[in-house]
Amino acid sequence: MIFKGRDIITIKKFKLEDRCSNNQAEQVAIRKALEEIELLDKESVTPLTAIIYTDSMVSLDALCNPNIHAFLIEDIRRKIANLERNNWSIKFSWV
Repeated sequence: MIFKGRDIITIKKFKLEDRCSNNQAEQVAIRKALEEIELLDKESVTPLTAIIYTDSMVSLDALCNPNIHAFLIEDIRRKIANLERNNWSIKFSWV
């Protein structure tokens, strides 16, 4: 889900392959959230700040560890960098 304040902007559901691990599922969810943020009308969002809430400490730790180069982690890092180049501030919070 993507919220603006308390209002739901977008709800998305995705079917993953059965062989997908819990951590991979969380990382796919983060990547999909970043893709949706890229599609938002920047003029309707001020400030350009997104907070992604996840219950996966493993994924958060992997994103912070420069020695981890798994495909999904690298893809998430690229999407964050692209958003930040477009004046977005991306933050993560563990729930």
